Amino acid sequence: MRAKFTNYLALGVLWLASITASITLFSLIGYIFWNGLPAIDLDFILTPPRGIEMKGGIFPTIVASLYVTLLAVLIATPVGVGGAIYLTEYAREGKVTRFIRFMGDSLASVPSIVFGLFGISLFVYILGLGWCILSGALTLAFMILPVIIRTSEEAIKAVPDSYREGSFGLGATKWQTIKNVILPTASPGILTGVILGMGRAFGETAAVMYTAGMALNIPKSPLDTGRTMTLHLYLLITQGGSLKSAFGTAFLLLAIVLMANLTTTGLMRRFRARYIA
Repeated sequence: MRAKFTNYLALGVLWLASITASITLFSLIGYIFWNGLPAIDLDFILTPPRGIEMKGGIFPTIVASLYVTLLAVLIATPVGVGGAIYLTEYAREGKVTRFIRFMGDSLASVPSIVFGLFGISLFVYILGLGWCILSGALTLAFMILPVIIRTSEEAIKAVPDSYREGSFGLGATKWQTIKNVILPTASPGILTGVILGMGRAFGETAAVMYTAGMALNIPKSPLDTGRTMTLHLYLLITQGGSLKSAFGTAFLLLAIVLMANLTTTGLMRRFRARYIA
């Protein structure tokens, strides 16, 4: 009787925690959508900010955000997936692999402002790239690398050993097995890690503040400066800018991340239907 009461009590606490977290999350999102939706129109999306209060649109910040985020993902994904392949398929379990995983987990917990200081020291000054999209993208690539490595590693580990044995039994080499069997099967998990990293990169402020610059221009090359949407939102709030533009920017940030997640979900289902069905 006591054990059953304890079980119901624990279940009730978990339900209460879940409901509280859900209400808080949806309240926050609803508040931003309610205040930000009236600011959204074509003029807001397709024109640059105007005046001291930075009223008007945010088009340059949208371009800069997408530019630096996609470039960071393009840099980090091959390195992260390649590292995961090495750890799972080639390296033997030992001190070296444990050290690599420990360093990756430690890197994932480093605050973003520390990455910003690292980026401005290495990319802006030592390598002489200056404040530009490339410096910001390289800094963000270091930030999201642990996420991509860890999720890719777990996705590859989840591939049944029978897939590998069947491929080797048909005469395939190690690399052919990885390329044609393991990676397609693990692709939903790998893609999830890439999108998680993309979401973190898209929402960062401190790292790009010190590396990508703050100029309100449309970057035409990786060596141009640019102001991301998160940085623009921060400046709108801290420098007394237009509150309407701030809510509109926050609304678009959430909307873009939501669309990216929905797109990823659709792609994952297609991959599963094609390779795992």
